[in-house]
Amino acid sequence: MTTAETLNGLCYELGITLYFKSSFDKANRTSASARGVGMDEGLRILEEVKKEFGLPVVTDVHESWQCAPVAEVADVLQIPAFLSRQTDLLQAAARTGRIVNVKKGQFMAPWDMKGAIEKIEQIKPEAAREGHVWLTERGSSFGYGRLVVDMTSLVEMRRFGCPVIFDATHSVQQPSSQAGITGGNRAMVPYLTRAAVAVGVDGLFIETHPEPEKAISDAANQIRLADMRSLLEQAMEIDEMTNHKK
Repeated sequence: MTTAETLNGLCYELGITLYFKSSFDKANRTSASARGVGMDEGLRILEEVKKEFGLPVVTDVHESWQCAPVAEVADVLQIPAFLSRQTDLLQAAARTGRIVNVKKGQFMAPWDMKGAIEKIEQIKPEAAREGHVWLTERGSSFGYGRLVVDMTSLVEMRRFGCPVIFDATHSVQQPSSQAGITGGNRAMVPYLTRAAVAVGVDGLFIETHPEPEKAISDAANQIRLADMRSLLEQAMEIDEMTNHKK
């Protein structure tokens, strides 16, 4: 609630549309680490965020049966990168009528995401054109324990005619680099953010926490909440400069 309140005020001041994202279950951890509060409690908290701040909310779904109950609260259902080719999950999410945000698999080429769109459009025709499918770039696997971002993938996926999001914090992950726990390098987040906005994106996915070192998940990647204003202001300046070229 603290994070939602802070971001809500900041984005209102800057004129940015905010979708608040949090997870009730981290089901794709490298090791058997903390997963979350569970679906019932997680949805209760997200519903409280919606009511208190009037924000649309996003959360992950990992199994087809979760889609319908999650859609009763969430405005956007997010498909995790590791599950981006799972036909039943994609189509169950599409049946809810909610926006479906598909994170590009670390193992997938950007043009292969056309397949995810087609699976969704078997259930909901014209979903991409109508903005009901988002695609999110979150880096590609490079050997063991590293990710790289191919900025041209943003251009490739935008050709599909749906909004493209850049995930600035998962892109600096270093999977399994800390004895079975994912590490990262938050110092690189501003650089990648600025580059992606200059290339052209429709939104940013940024993990933030009041005290990142105490975060239960992805502590090494997260931006300190107090630093978000500076990062967003930089992104907006670049976006305004390059918007006419997109």
